[in-house]
Amino acid sequence: MGVSMQKMEASMEYQHDATLGEGPVWDEREGRLYWVDILSGTLFVYDPVTNRNKAHDLGEHLGAVGLRREGGLVVALQSGFAFYDPAERKITPIADPEADRPGNRFNDGKCDPSGRFWAGTMSYELEEGAGSLYCLNRGLEVAVRLRGVTISNGMAWDEDRFFFIDTPTRQVMAFAYDQESGTVASPEILRTVDEGEGYPDGMTIDREGALWIALYDGYKVIRIDPVSGETLFEVHLPVPQVTSCTFGGASFRELYITTAREHMSEEEIQRWPLSGSLFKASVPFGGSPAARFGG
Repeated sequence: MGVSMQKMEASMEYQHDATLGEGPVWDEREGRLYWVDILSGTLFVYDPVTNRNKAHDLGEHLGAVGLRREGGLVVALQSGFAFYDPAERKITPIADPEADRPGNRFNDGKCDPSGRFWAGTMSYELEEGAGSLYCLNRGLEVAVRLRGVTISNGMAWDEDRFFFIDTPTRQVMAFAYDQESGTVASPEILRTVDEGEGYPDGMTIDREGALWIALYDGYKVIRIDPVSGETLFEVHLPVPQVTSCTFGGASFRELYITTAREHMSEEEIQRWPLSGSLFKASVPFGGSPAARFGG
């Protein structure tokens, strides 16, 4: 950590009590933020202009959401991949790669630059290595990209690398990534998060290629160098369970940050009452529009 490293505080954007707020995605066409509360099975559509947060109850645990090029959403539900039309509130199932594993659920997910939707699974019992990372391609076939994952979390891509977090390992991994085929290879550890810093969770990437990582039980989001892994910038929050982040706003300079309150005692909730809320920081870096699913 250099002497010149900058820090700033995030402000509360929308107060809520999400159990496990996660997976923020900015829709630049609508000027709205989609985010989820995994364990209540709720999809939120937040409008920063009106400060309204519309809730869609999807009826089952909801791991992640992605935008579609033709409009509407692709989602990773406990029952597998599906399309969701928010206007009609209609779910259309696609495929369930783990129909034989009722003890698992989808966790985090994101679209890659080539228009595929990736999402990983984990076991409710946090059984080590029980999850896998799947890729739903544009033809709606599902491929396994990684096996033996415990808590599948943050994902990001640049031209030829795929970044991935399996939270309990505390590692941010970098893989060689083939845009054409969507395959990953040659894993390397980019950064191991120290024990006192919390656990690496959700992740996004900025225009300069630096990675932004939410630190669960770490009260912050860190921006790290994509080559050295060192911390370049920090955004601090008044709650411990920081889960994910994404860039939004008209110029993609607003960092939206989700948080959680799972496993918290009443005493802890009194101490950190804003846990589960949506936060925002106007950062001196810009992001890019989210990739959209091409199927």
